Amino acid sequence: MSLSTITAPMQTALFERLGAFFAFGKEQFNQKRKEGVEYVLIKGMGLICPKEHAEELGKGLADITKQGIALDLEQNGKDKIIERELWNYECFYQCDISDCVDALTSYPITRKEIQTVFDRIFPTVDM
Repeated sequence: MSLSTITAPMQTALFERLGAFFAFGKEQFNQKRKEGVEYVLIKGMGLICPKEHAEELGKGLADITKQGIALDLEQNGKDKIIERELWNYECFYQCDISDCVDALTSYPITRKEIQTVFDRIFPTVDM
């Protein structure tokens, strides 16, 4: 389980409640928009939101990320999260933990903790 699998259902519910949607072009936007609603683009990721709900969406997404991190830590623990991300970013093959460190900046996980897990697992990796 990853942070995105934890947060996706919560994000979807938030989008539905606030009328937000993804659109990657004018055709998609026109299919999903509602007449008389002013929309804004959020974070340049194709996420569109009614202007009146944009601030609430930003706060909601930040809250969901915090909740997701707390659940991830509770369900998986730091070491398993670190190991998951080390594999996800192919850190063992690159012999570099930087991408994992960057990916976990929102977590209460230090570079030293990541390095410790890397050092424990690296000798067992078959290259």
